[in-house]
Amino acid sequence: MNTNYRKTGKSPIAAGRTGGSQAARTGSAREAALDVLVRTEQDRSYSNLLLHQTLQKYRLDKADAALATEIVYGTIQRMNTIDYFLEKFVAKGMAKLQPWVRSLLRLSFYQMMYLDRVPDHAVVNEAVNLAKKKGHQGISGMVNGVLRNVIRQKDGLVIPDGLPEAERIALRHSHPEWMVRRWLRQLGAERTERVCEANNRPPRVSIRANIMKIGRDELVKLLLEAGLQAEPSELAPAGVVVRGGGNMALTPWFEQGLFSIQDESSMLVAEAVDPKPGEKVLDCCAAPGGKTMHMAEKMGDRGEIWACDIHEHKAKLIREQAERLGLASVRTLTADARKLPELLPEAGFDRILLDAPCSGLGVIRRKPDMKWSKRESELGDICVIQRELLSQVHRLLRPGGILVYSTCTIEHDENQGMVDRFLQDHPEFEPAAEPMQIYPYEHESDGFFIAKLRKRA
Repeated sequence: MNTNYRKTGKSPIAAGRTGGSQAARTGSAREAALDVLVRTEQDRSYSNLLLHQTLQKYRLDKADAALATEIVYGTIQRMNTIDYFLEKFVAKGMAKLQPWVRSLLRLSFYQMMYLDRVPDHAVVNEAVNLAKKKGHQGISGMVNGVLRNVIRQKDGLVIPDGLPEAERIALRHSHPEWMVRRWLRQLGAERTERVCEANNRPPRVSIRANIMKIGRDELVKLLLEAGLQAEPSELAPAGVVVRGGGNMALTPWFEQGLFSIQDESSMLVAEAVDPKPGEKVLDCCAAPGGKTMHMAEKMGDRGEIWACDIHEHKAKLIREQAERLGLASVRTLTADARKLPELLPEAGFDRILLDAPCSGLGVIRRKPDMKWSKRESELGDICVIQRELLSQVHRLLRPGGILVYSTCTIEHDENQGMVDRFLQDHPEFEPAAEPMQIYPYEHESDGFFIAKLRKRA
C-alpha cells in the first residue's frame, strides 16, 4: 500500500492529476477503487488480485494507481469503523443500500477522515459524479446529502468512551469483535491492541538475496547505486528491506534471479530447517515456493528438495521459480500431503518442513479483506487438517532428523497448542529449539509461528 496519501502525507488530489495521458484511461482512480471494493464484497474475492486486474484495465498512471491502491486497502482496513459512523447518516441503514452505493460512501468517508489534505468538497464532487454516472438523480442526491452531513459533523465523529473492551478495540482499530475477543483471551488487552494497530499499517517490502548469485551486502549496494532505499534486514540473515522501489517483481534484477520477494518472518522458516548440502529435504505444502527456494539456496543447490503441493498449477509456479533462480535441486510433486506416506519412502528424509495451511491471521495487513471474510467457525476445521498433516508426514523423517512446523497465524490452537498435542501423541519427537512466535507489531513483519522438532535417534 502506498502511504504517501495518509495523514502527514502529500495530497492525493494533487497526485491524482499528475502524469499520464488522459486518453489512455478508462476511468479515474476513485472509479477503479469503487470497482474493486464492490467486487470484493459481492464475490468475496481477494482485493489484492482484483486490484491488480483493475489497475491494468483502467490503465492508470503511477500516481493514480497509488491513490486507487491506498483507497481500496484503507477502506477495507477501516470498514467497520467507517460503517459505524456512516450508519448515523443513512436513514435506511447501510445494509439496505445497493453494494456500489455503500462502497462509494465508504471510500468517500475514508478519504475525508483518513487521508491528508484531501479537500472535502473535491471528495463530495467526485462521489456525486460517480453516483450520477452509475445511478440516478435520487441516489446522487442522497450521496451528496450524506457526505455533506458528515463534513458538518466531522469533529464529533469519535468513538465514545466507556465501551466494553472488545467493542472499543474492534471499533478503534477496525477488527471484527469475535477476533478481538479471541485475542483478548489468548494475549491480553495490551498485546491485542498492539496486534490490531499493527494490522492496519502498510506492509513494507522485503526481498531475499539469492546467495547462489549474489551476497546480501552486494545486493544492498546494487540497489543503493540504482537510487533505491535499501538496508539489510535486522531480522532475517538473507533479507533486504526496500523502500520506494515499487513492484520489485518488475525489475530486471528479479528476472535475473538475484532475489525473491518474501516477508522477513517467512525467511526465518528456512533458517530453522537449516538444511545442509547433500541432504534430502521435503517441503510438504510448498506453494508458491519461497521457502523451498530459500532452502535450496542454503544447501548450495546440492542435494534434493521435494516440493509438494495439492494443485498442479501451483507446482508449475514452483518449477518456474526454480528456473528463474537457477536452482536444479528442486523436484515437484502434486499430491495431498496427507497421502505422501503412500508415495514416498518411510524415513527417507533428513529434514521436513510442514508450512501448514492455517487461518492466516498473522498476515492481515497484506490481506485486509480477510478480517471480514473469515469466520470463527472455520478455525476448528483448519486445526483438524493441521493435525492430519502432522500425523502423516512425520513418518517420512529419518531418526535424528528435523521436522519444522510453521504457520502464518498468531492463533494458539494452530501454533503452540498444535505442537504440544503432537508431542504428547508422539514421544519419539522432542523440541530441538525454543518455538518462535512473532507478532505483527514486533518487527514490522508478518505474524508467524515456527517450531523445530527432532525425531529421537
